[in-house]
Amino acid sequence: MNIKRVSNVILAVKDLEKSLHFYHEILGMPIKNQRENWIDLGQSGGSLLSLHPATDEEPHSGTSIHNGVLVGLIVGDINSAVEELKSKDVKIHREIQKKDAGKNAIFLDPDNYLISPVSYTHLTLPTKA
Repeated sequence: MNIKRVSNVILAVKDLEKSLHFYHEILGMPIKNQRENWIDLGQSGGSLLSLHPATDEEPHSGTSIHNGVLVGLIVGDINSAVEELKSKDVKIHREIQKKDAGKNAIFLDPDNYLISPVSYTHLTLPTKA
């Protein structure tokens, strides 16, 4: 198998409109594609975060930092990112911690998925042409 990159991460959400508001309006993620029951968010050429409605047939799970889902988002300045989230009343699960690779924090989305803004110590992002 020759994997080129991650295509998307799919989150089953309880309220599609509420989640769209959170990821698009609060976090500022651009809408890439949108259909009645599916929304792709992300930058051109990058991995996508895909939202679709959850069903009631199975229990909602995956909210443990050790054995669940955690979505990492690269940010330029972790301190200002966390302050911005706090100013928008986003629930912070864990404050900023310094790790070997850099600094990160963890907050919760409307479905209690773990979202982690991260600022890597040694990461060079491509510049826009």
